Amino acid sequence: MNDTDTSPQVEQKPRSSAEWTAFGIALSILVSIVGLVFYEWLTQKNEPPVLSVTRQDEIRQAPGQFYVPFSVTNTGGETAESVQVIAELSINGEVEESGEQQIDFLASDETQEGAFVFSRDPRQGELSIRVASYKLP
Repeated sequence: MNDTDTSPQVEQKPRSSAEWTAFGIALSILVSIVGLVFYEWLTQKNEPPVLSVTRQDEIRQAPGQFYVPFSVTNTGGETAESVQVIAELSINGEVEESGEQQIDFLASDETQEGAFVFSRDPRQGELSIRVASYKLP
């Protein structure tokens, strides 16, 4: 023993089976999380957003209003921000009403739903719903 060493010697006890089990479980969780992160990174699509709009056939009518539900889906690889959806109701070739929706955030393989509200019956004219623009985050 060294004369300058004044700290008492602490004897290490061997680890119990409960400690080894807890260590094994924690280690397996950590390895699983790291593996999933690498898997996601390797399989990530590096394509721009591909946005599509689907109009549902069901038009809900309330006094003086017609609700046209729709859904927007991003099938591309990257996230889209500020997705602008425009609907136009044309009757006899003239645009009678139009509406605009803004979807803040649309990740890859995500779908958002909404509805346009018109004062005229969309079944009496031609209704077009389309994505007008988006921006990358």
